[in-house]
Amino acid sequence: MIDSILRDDWLRRLAGRAQLLTPVEMGRADALSPRLGVPGAALMENAGRAVMRAVQARYRAARTLVLCGPGNNGGDGYVAARLLAEQGWPVAIAALAPPRRGSDAAEAARRWHGPVADFSIATAQRADLVIDAVFGAGLARAVGEPVADTLRAARRVVAIDVPSGLDGATGAIRGFAPQAELTVTFFRLKPGHLLLPGRDVCGEIVLADIGLPETTLADIRPTTFVNLPELWPLPQPDPSDHKYSRGHVTVLGSATMTGAARLAADAARRAGAGMVTIAALHGGADVYRTGSPGVIVTESGLAALLDDARRRVWVCGPGLGADAAREALPILHAAKRQVVADADTFTAFAGQPDGLAGAAVLTPHAGEFARVFGAPGVDRLNAVRTAAAETHAVVLLKGSDTIIAAPDGRAAINANAPPWLATAGAGDVLSGIIAGLLAQDMPAWEAAAAAAWLHGRAAQRAGEGMVAEDLLTQLHP
Repeated sequence: MIDSILRDDWLRRLAGRAQLLTPVEMGRADALSPRLGVPGAALMENAGRAVMRAVQARYRAARTLVLCGPGNNGGDGYVAARLLAEQGWPVAIAALAPPRRGSDAAEAARRWHGPVADFSIATAQRADLVIDAVFGAGLARAVGEPVADTLRAARRVVAIDVPSGLDGATGAIRGFAPQAELTVTFFRLKPGHLLLPGRDVCGEIVLADIGLPETTLADIRPTTFVNLPELWPLPQPDPSDHKYSRGHVTVLGSATMTGAARLAADAARRAGAGMVTIAALHGGADVYRTGSPGVIVTESGLAALLDDARRRVWVCGPGLGADAAREALPILHAAKRQVVADADTFTAFAGQPDGLAGAAVLTPHAGEFARVFGAPGVDRLNAVRTAAAETHAVVLLKGSDTIIAAPDGRAAINANAPPWLATAGAGDVLSGIIAGLLAQDMPAWEAAAAAAWLHGRAAQRAGEGMVAEDLLTQLHP
């Protein structure tokens, strides 16, 4: 079963709200709001009401404990508690610490007249439902005691903004974070809602409008996005198009692992490239000729192939072998071709990111990324951005939460890939899709982001038990 974050209806509800805000950027949006006519107290009231509505829509009235921290996250909790109590729910508050005097959270706490309990393991154990309003997404330290043990004792958790302990910028867990059934957040998602391991502890995510003015985004200028079709309109064939105008993709192949090059070639065709050639420079031509009849197979040398200016887009790496990739890539770069570099290319240039500079798109998985750039650490989003800036290439770090970063700092996080997409050959298909879109003149970042989304959608359509070949027939918007 696809988890809630991958569902098409959930992603459709994000239309027009693709921007992701870091905790720092969200803080700026909150600070700008009063100048635009929406005071902080109104935002807090609206946030608490959104939590109340989300809880009521999913749970029957039950003994509910709201764990409140001293900041605005706790203030949202006080409002939610008051509104649930007004609806007849049996609610108690347990405060880790009182809010700062004079703050919006202090006013929200002042308006709570219901039961107050100890912030303790025993209190959490007695509750049927615990609302976690302890720490928000901007937490800068590890969650320790008594918070961790108290949250750990809760049977069912609803989180406000993020489960306490989840870093909203990176998706990392700081010490401990509870497993939430539901997370209610506001205005825009944060990267940590989509990046692993954070995504897994959020449960169902509800993104609520709390009246924060959209015009704040013009000041913030976000550079991180949920990967959605609104970011990258796909090429639309024109009635006057012909096979040459839709672009020519050349896939480098070898005599071993011929399936990888064939998958990439077939995917480039499915993605709309007008012509696709497999260049069997190191043998295997007879094997390739038994494949798809629409793929051209050539044994011509690289120099001769590069004499044809129409061969603008190349795929280098799938099944090619490290030695052949090390030889071919510099030649392609010198010829100013657009190259999608994958697979054996990263073995060929292990520890040498400069050797990859000039490619259009790099598509490593986590192990390949570490081989070239070093371990990304907990802040993978920043690591991929740094790699893109260093190589002047779009870098697509493959995974359940694929990150696509451009040299100019833009990044998208893909959210529609089901777990069964992790199968041999799927990455070769992805490389081919990217190449097919590049051949139709999509810019590199948009082509990589679109390919990741189409790849995930195809896997959803193919269903559990799919193999890489099954993706090919499902590659349509």
